[in-house]
Amino acid sequence: MRFLLVYMLLMNAISPLHAQDDVSLYKFWKYYSDVENSLYKTLSSIALDQLEPRKLEISQLKTKEDWINRQQKVKEKLLDLMGPFPEKTPLNIQVTGVIQREDYRVEKFIFESVPGFYVPAVLFIPEGISGKAPAIVNPIGHSPTSFRRDVYQHKIINLVKKGFIVLAYDPIGQGERLQYYDGELGKSIFPTNHEHSYPGAQCYISGYSSAKYFVWDGIRAIDVLLSRPEVDPTRLGMNGISGGGNMTAFIAAIDDRILAAAPECWITSFDYLLKSEAPQDSEQNLVGMIKNGLDHADFLEVRAPKPTLIMATTRDFFSIQGTRDAFQEAKKAYEAMGKSEYLQMTEDDDIHFSTQKNREAMYAFFQEHLDNPGDSKDYEVDIFSEEELQVTKTGQLATSLKGETMYTLNKKIVERQQAFLENSRENTMEYLAKVKESAARISGFTYPEEFGKPVFSGRMVYEGYQIEKYLIQGSGDYPLPLVLLIPEKYTRDELIIILDEKGKGHAVNNISLVKDLVEKGYPVLLSDLPNIGEMGPGYLRGDTYIRGVSYNKWFTGILTGKSIVALRAEDILRIIHFAKNELFYEQITAISSGVLGSELLHAETLSHDIQKLCLLEPFVAYADIALSRNYKTTYIHSVVPGAIAEYDIPDLIALGAPRKILVLNPVNASGELATESLIDDYWDFPAQVFRDQGLEENFIVHSGISDKEIAGMILDWLE
Repeated sequence: MRFLLVYMLLMNAISPLHAQDDVSLYKFWKYYSDVENSLYKTLSSIALDQLEPRKLEISQLKTKEDWINRQQKVKEKLLDLMGPFPEKTPLNIQVTGVIQREDYRVEKFIFESVPGFYVPAVLFIPEGISGKAPAIVNPIGHSPTSFRRDVYQHKIINLVKKGFIVLAYDPIGQGERLQYYDGELGKSIFPTNHEHSYPGAQCYISGYSSAKYFVWDGIRAIDVLLSRPEVDPTRLGMNGISGGGNMTAFIAAIDDRILAAAPECWITSFDYLLKSEAPQDSEQNLVGMIKNGLDHADFLEVRAPKPTLIMATTRDFFSIQGTRDAFQEAKKAYEAMGKSEYLQMTEDDDIHFSTQKNREAMYAFFQEHLDNPGDSKDYEVDIFSEEELQVTKTGQLATSLKGETMYTLNKKIVERQQAFLENSRENTMEYLAKVKESAARISGFTYPEEFGKPVFSGRMVYEGYQIEKYLIQGSGDYPLPLVLLIPEKYTRDELIIILDEKGKGHAVNNISLVKDLVEKGYPVLLSDLPNIGEMGPGYLRGDTYIRGVSYNKWFTGILTGKSIVALRAEDILRIIHFAKNELFYEQITAISSGVLGSELLHAETLSHDIQKLCLLEPFVAYADIALSRNYKTTYIHSVVPGAIAEYDIPDLIALGAPRKILVLNPVNASGELATESLIDDYWDFPAQVFRDQGLEENFIVHSGISDKEIAGMILDWLE
């Protein structure tokens, strides 16, 4: 127990905490003025470190054989990280209309990339084709109207007038393929990039990137082209801008049928992307991509010596310096294979946009390498109205054919993962022995080895209690701000650590629990964690905030294999180490609020220094979030991507036995109080584990507890 007698003599009778106790620290430490951005910077620094071995490996590639060996490794990695892809099934093409123009026609149709997963598409076919013609697949960038947008039509029609067959299709969440269409609104409840990343996050929970579905759509679009008698299968090209540039790079890297590829306004390097705009939508980030030593240049190098044109603009948010670096690196692969002229780059001084200069370079590129010579000038053309290019009867799959969505496809995977876990739990002890290892490995957790010297940052003495402030070393290049509240009536040897999802300031000044604990003689230690309280959320340019939550920070961790949960769990262990080794507390109880139950359970699983745990309003399971069409976005940072393949929240609770665990007001994926049946479905396993040990009283769950009752219930439980 800590020696506080001298301090206690200075204190008077107990009184309530001040109306607004100042528990901030960083305002006194100017050096840490950027600490609110510490989460993203820490994850980015991990990524940048992981890229270093790749740079060394690339620098040592000299010969054609060297590059071919790397190509084989890269392609295997890409196929592994993008897939596994499904078996090819019938395309079931349904033609829904034909538009005839003077020198070309447009066929409107729907195909199925997998059974029931409908893809609205259009095929532009030049008139007067003699023999077989070259064809271009045009994956579309982010646009609510998809290929119906005027700038996309302009490019497509110019290509058609130059003798190319062009296939364009609606990407998931765009055009007539909205996944969250609201009939009353007449549009999606989300903007385009959220249509991608909101369900894409659920794919990550299952352990894979939604790129799997986007890429597979493109592969099946190629199958559609090759089913046409007018198409020359040896002269296929691909071009798309932005998100379409991403798909062009991905698909052309793994599908050898694409002879010539022209990714536009996407290729850069992670080195500059991380430092400028941050990782983009879910389908652009493969799980563990950086951890596996891959960068944007690999999508070019794996194609060598096939013709490839990088299309870029100097003021794009995809860093032009990264684009130039990727081009120079990939050039070495093409040079080693004796085809340096087959890798080209066109660059224009503009923003993220398809410029005339770049389009004309693209026309010339395809004309040369797909053996279709002609005029490469960009002409003004007549475009169609959105209604003319409507493919479905109602203008939306959601109100016509309905069918599968990314959510429903992933739901089937989650259900299989759930069945696997349930079967595994039948061998309880063997299964739980593996869960601890799985939790560390999948989350990216690393046991802290160095703890540094804590910094005492001041004391405030009030009537009945005092506050001490500390900074301790965090798991990244940041200190953790800790606040210790010490009651005058120091009657307890047990330290209460409180982790509030809204920060320590909220815990002290907005809830009664802290006051009640101090009045009962408990010392209380509070801390903020990365992206919480004083430590965030910070500012990230180009970030995708879905209902107030940064997805891009979470995506950065996915690229590196270091989850936010792991980083925070490591920090919790640092807090516990400080409490034991600097404050000399042996008995420690930890209380979490909201989402931080996930982090606390990971810390508890990987440490034996917490005697009791109390979880206030935790979500019941990762799987529940993955299985719910409408989940609460604030949960995402506290979900471990890929966990449900091997474990879930109920398993971490089971590993808590024989410790005492109190859960109050668990919630479902939408943030509402969990029903009794939902709690039973997910938590019957940990309850059974406690019962099997004769400790059912050590695992207590109460729902529907009012805010006024919570403090009293916790105090009773602590006795």
